[in-house]
Amino acid sequence: MDDISDEPQKSGADVAYGLVKAAVSSLPVADGAAAEILSLVFGPPLERRREEWLQRLADAVREIQENVADLTPEKLSQNEAFVSTALRASEIAVRTHQEEKLEALRNAVVSAALPDAPDDTLQQIFLNYVDALTPWHLRLLTFFEDPTAWGAKHGIAYPNWSAGTPASALEIALPELSGNREFYDQLVTDLQQRGLLRQFSMHASMTASGIFSPRISPTGKRFLNFISAK
Repeated sequence: MDDISDEPQKSGADVAYGLVKAAVSSLPVADGAAAEILSLVFGPPLERRREEWLQRLADAVREIQENVADLTPEKLSQNEAFVSTALRASEIAVRTHQEEKLEALRNAVVSAALPDAPDDTLQQIFLNYVDALTPWHLRLLTFFEDPTAWGAKHGIAYPNWSAGTPASALEIALPELSGNREFYDQLVTDLQQRGLLRQFSMHASMTASGIFSPRISPTGKRFLNFISAK
């Protein structure tokens, strides 16, 4: 495509680039002076976000090509579920600056291209979760997938408890949450309402094995797999 030959995304990612460029290239604005003000304030960051996201998207397409030889850009462009996921992820991406969410969206696009991808309805539901949830929600979901493994990965030394609560383990694993019970209780409630965590009490006393039991639901595991690096 000669008219975009000077864009940075060139090695086989042109198809994906073209698919999403139009979808993220314009936003409605008011007329006159209001439009000029909005353009001055929001124009540069929006353009930067678009270009940065398109670079991520091109990198994702390259990753797919490198690991699954028969998934060419042409074949991807004919995969309606993949195209829908890429477009929806692009819409969400330009509305956030949070690295955790941008990385989750990028990983979701890769997941959508693979043979074991969730069905297209579930993909759209999972993208809506990325849009609605915060990085703190994603951190707590990852923690509750396996608190013991999470602690080992992050160098957390838990006390040698004989009894305690899930909240106690969470506050040690994520010390920024220490003393913020109302905040993390709300995060847990949000995840439970979406069916990503099982129902449990953060403040019920239990044995050590109970404290560190995984509490993610099967849907939560599928969601994390969908937005995780492959």
